[in-house]
Amino acid sequence: MLTLLREAFSVTRLSFWIGVTLSSLIGISLYLFTHNAIEEDAHGRFVNHARYAQSVISVRVKSYTDLLRASASMVQSSEKFTHRQFHEFVQGLHIARNYPAVDYINFAVFFRQDQRDAFVNNLRAEKRFLGTRAQQLDIHPSGIRPAYLAVGYIEPEGLRAELYGYDLMSNRYFGDLLRRERDEGTIQAAGTPIGPLSGPNDIYLGMRMPVYRIGVPTDNVEQRRAAYVGSIGIAFSVPKLLNGVIEKIPVTSVRMTLRDTGFHMNEHGRDLSGVPFTLFDSRGTSSNPTPPLAAGGDVFTTTLPLDFNGRAWQTVYSAPKSALYTDTDLYYPKLVMGFGFFGSIMLYALMFVLTTSRRAALVLAQEMTSELRESQNKLQLSHQKLRHLADHAYQIREMERKRIAREIHDDLGQNLLALRIEAEMLTTRSSGTHGRLHKRARATLLQIDATIKSVRQIINDLRPTVLDLGLSAAVEWQVNTFQRRTGIQCEIHDDHGEISIPDYCATAFFRILQESLTNIVRHARASRVVVELRLYGGWLSMTVRDNGVGLPPEGRNKHGSFGLVGIEERIVILGGTCAVFSEQEDGTTIMVSAPVTGIPEVRMEVIDEHEPGSAVL
Repeated sequence: MLTLLREAFSVTRLSFWIGVTLSSLIGISLYLFTHNAIEEDAHGRFVNHARYAQSVISVRVKSYTDLLRASASMVQSSEKFTHRQFHEFVQGLHIARNYPAVDYINFAVFFRQDQRDAFVNNLRAEKRFLGTRAQQLDIHPSGIRPAYLAVGYIEPEGLRAELYGYDLMSNRYFGDLLRRERDEGTIQAAGTPIGPLSGPNDIYLGMRMPVYRIGVPTDNVEQRRAAYVGSIGIAFSVPKLLNGVIEKIPVTSVRMTLRDTGFHMNEHGRDLSGVPFTLFDSRGTSSNPTPPLAAGGDVFTTTLPLDFNGRAWQTVYSAPKSALYTDTDLYYPKLVMGFGFFGSIMLYALMFVLTTSRRAALVLAQEMTSELRESQNKLQLSHQKLRHLADHAYQIREMERKRIAREIHDDLGQNLLALRIEAEMLTTRSSGTHGRLHKRARATLLQIDATIKSVRQIINDLRPTVLDLGLSAAVEWQVNTFQRRTGIQCEIHDDHGEISIPDYCATAFFRILQESLTNIVRHARASRVVVELRLYGGWLSMTVRDNGVGLPPEGRNKHGSFGLVGIEERIVILGGTCAVFSEQEDGTTIMVSAPVTGIPEVRMEVIDEHEPGSAVL
């Protein structure tokens, strides 16, 4: 064979250059394929990191929106609202610690021209802490207008004192936003930076919502205008809002640029709609707040939308590709190219030898057959290990679900029950004496009941407690729940009463039933389901039959569908069999059987035999 190879691959023969050319093409193709695959994987990871950062921003925006709603609810809860109430409420929020981006909160009072003097007198009386400046407070800008929306309360106390008495509706742009806020009853976010607070790459924005008189209907525009008492708003720093977001991305050199693409105006009142306005740039500085975005083939870039209370924001994330590559990613394509080249050379040599010498081909075939058998044996052994590992994983997961459900029931459930008793006592004692307190206590009691119901549902989803009553009871409960939830008629055929089987077997059959019913409600469009349980010869058989549309061609091998595969794996682990029968427009039948008697409880012992602190590999 070596002689044939030397003769065939001499540099003076055509076969040598043909082999080198083909191997080079294969090596280059493998290099390009591997390089593109690594780049796509890196890009996917980059996009996932960006989406996570975007979700962090969304959560923060929601928390600041909730702060505004809570403040509006506090103002609305009192008929005679005072400066002291507002001050104490904001002090209790601990703004600097819990909402570090908020610079101040203010409440603007709505009143008409005939109420102007009363507002000014009350403003001066309440702001005595300003000293001599309190008597100089007045509505500004000056001028007579039919109605005013003047700032009456600002927290932190004394901050931005020049805003006391400022008529927000005197500004044409903000006046339109406030009237829309009042008529629509929605939160309005300003698209124009707050001039006195903002600086290069240090933008401050405002967000406001209307406050209506409590107990007055606000179903249409006329009713909302009649019930309108004022507007509450916050001023916040965009850089502080985004502080720490990039640090949550485990990639170096990531750049984040936040832009407002909706309607906005500059400080001179010019409409800049359609021109993206940069609110924040992590690479920006005071001298160059908006440097050009990086571009080119060596940069990953993705743009994600963000809804800021009706305003259209965009976040642009960019990072050099090298930051997403590992050391392996850099040399792996070259390594694959080398393997492809030399592997192709060897394959070409093998094919040449096979066509040249029948004896060499037979010898090589025997060698390959021997290696193939060894690989098959290893593959079978590996498959058995994987199934044992899957069995172990199933048991660990079910035990963990059972443990979590028990801890939720014993700890959180008892705490919720104790909390409900206290709330019910408060509801009973406040009845007839404290109407508003009774109403709130009653609402709290209802919320606790809803939470208890949710906790019970979570416990049942983790591991239904009815499994402790046996498989038959669990099957009946699951089928009844399915029928009640979907409206599909169900029948159960179980002539053996309660079946005594090991817990892990019962759990496996129960999960198979759950998966089967889930497949029916998702795909079958059935109106009737029949579930049968049969025990004979030490084998338990369960059949789930529906009258739906049946499985489509190649339905069992559909990419990304693991329902039937999971059922088969569960039953094979138990040493059983699984059969699926389906005809188009004639329903589907799933039949599983497994031995359930005379089986030692070895699976649970594998877990229990280890001492605390040991690891099971």
